[in-house]
Amino acid sequence: MAWSASQYVKFEDERTRPARDLLAQVPLAEARSIIDLGCGPGNSTELLAERYPKAEILGIDTAPDMLVAARKRLPNLTFIEADVASWAPAEPVDLLFANALFQWIPDHLAVLARLMDCLRPGGVLAVQMPDNLGEPTHMLMEEVAHAGPWASAFANRNTRRQLLPEPTTYFETLGPKSARLDVWHTIYNHPLADAAAIVEWVKGTGLRRYLEVIDPELREAFLEAYLERITALYPPLADGRVLLRFPRLFLVAVKA
Repeated sequence: MAWSASQYVKFEDERTRPARDLLAQVPLAEARSIIDLGCGPGNSTELLAERYPKAEILGIDTAPDMLVAARKRLPNLTFIEADVASWAPAEPVDLLFANALFQWIPDHLAVLARLMDCLRPGGVLAVQMPDNLGEPTHMLMEEVAHAGPWASAFANRNTRRQLLPEPTTYFETLGPKSARLDVWHTIYNHPLADAAAIVEWVKGTGLRRYLEVIDPELREAFLEAYLERITALYPPLADGRVLLRFPRLFLVAVKA
C-alpha cells in the first residue's frame, strides 16, 4: 500500500510535535541551506521554513502522494522524489533534518555517518525516530499477522522493521565526526478518542506493511482482529479516551 498523505495527517498535531521538539534543540541561529529528509506532507518542512525564513530549503521523499501534498502546502519551496539511502546533496549544507524517517532505512547508521560528511563544519544532523516496537500497538501487529487466515502470507516474510540500536551505538558511530552529539528518548502520551483511533493512527505508518501483504478481501477482517486486541490492551480513561504511549529517540549531531 502506497503512503497516503491524507491518512498520515489525520493526526498531524501529534505527529508534528516531535518535529517541533527536535527543531527546538537545533543549535543554529541562522541557516543558509536545509534539507528535510523524508519530508512527508510538508508538516516538518513548514516548521523549518518558519524558523529559518531566509534559508534555501529542499524537501525529499520517496512517496509521490506525500510530495503532492507538500507542494500544495508550500508552493514556494522545492520538493523532489529521492531515496535518502543513496541520495546526497550536491554541496555541503547547514542542516539535515529527519523526522520519523530513519527507522525505515536498513543500516541507517551507515547512512547517517555518510550524511554527516555532507554537512558544512558546524552544520547539524537532527533526527527523530519512533522507538516503539515494544509497545502493544506493534506487538499486536505481529500477533494478528500470524493468527488468522492470512497467516500463510507472513510465513516467510519479515514485515517487522528493525529495532533501533542502543544510544551507545550512535555515539560510537557519529561521535568521531561530531563536535557535539546529543542522544535522548522522549515518551509521548497521546490521548486519542478511542481504540479505533489508535488503529487509524498506525494505518498511516507501521500497519501499512502488514496490510499490503494481505489479500484485499481479508484486510477488513485483519483490522477487526487487530482492533479487538487493541481495545483489550488500551482501556478507556474516565472521559472515554485512550492513552497511546509512544517512545521516540532523538539525536542532534554538530559536525566537527
